[in-house]
Amino acid sequence: MNTNKIIPLEKRMKDNIKNYRLNHLFVLDVLGSRLKHMAELLDVDILLTDRHGEKEVVIGDFLGFEPDVVNEPGRKIRVSGRTIGHLYIKADRVPEDRKVFTDEVLDGEVTLLSTLAEERYMRRETTFYVEEVESYYNKDEIRISDNEDILTGTLNRTYFDGRIKVLERSEIVPIAVINININDWKYANDHFGDNQSDRLIQIVASIVMEEAKPDYIVGRYDGDVFCVLVPMPEEGEAEEYCKRIQQKCDAYEDECLSPSVACGIVYKTNLEERIKDKISDAEYEMFENKFQIKNAPGYKERLTRAE
Repeated sequence: MNTNKIIPLEKRMKDNIKNYRLNHLFVLDVLGSRLKHMAELLDVDILLTDRHGEKEVVIGDFLGFEPDVVNEPGRKIRVSGRTIGHLYIKADRVPEDRKVFTDEVLDGEVTLLSTLAEERYMRRETTFYVEEVESYYNKDEIRISDNEDILTGTLNRTYFDGRIKVLERSEIVPIAVINININDWKYANDHFGDNQSDRLIQIVASIVMEEAKPDYIVGRYDGDVFCVLVPMPEEGEAEEYCKRIQQKCDAYEDECLSPSVACGIVYKTNLEERIKDKISDAEYEMFENKFQIKNAPGYKERLTRAE
């Protein structure tokens, strides 16, 4: 039996909200359009900030205005007992006889946003919790071959597709979708045989997994193709991950093999988008990167040095 303790759901919900930002619970472009429409109807200016006062959506004139979320927090958007956003309103143009109505509408909007964010947060964390519980009780009963690719130790295609379904049920955005393809794997197979070309796949797989963070979902999607899903990445995180992989492959020293990979990155930012479609888009980006790499000075010399 797995000895790692499962964190109770109640504690998980209380603790994990501190890691969430507004863009983890809302599609900011969609929310911005909604707030813009409301600002036009009410004839007010609206500013939405994150919990620290960083401006996320600005509608109207807030030039020179610096939010003070401690002393003047505006209207708070709260989830699981914590503030995740602040709504500031400038209502100078609103007539006196409409101010009560305007305040009621704005208060109702904040309540609605807090409720929607709370529900989305609950769905995500509950899904992750259920998955952890199932893993906890079933881990010793599941053969490694049921979810791992035998050659590389990454997730196999079937289990990887299952994780995609879990992510989509969890309504997580954004998600970085990365396609990683080994450059000239066929060359290694033609010149050095099946054993060495399999070893090339293993070398690349080990680098891909070593550079991945624990929450990355890494799968062998095809013979020499890996897919990586990064839920809720920080800005530039996926790009830096691919950069590290490529640098580590280029620096790898071997008597005959010359590991090299091309990477394509796209983002799922909308709940209506399907991850499978994004994998296809990432493949297109990967081919663009592959063209650049294979035409770069020194690539062919490194590839053929063992001939």
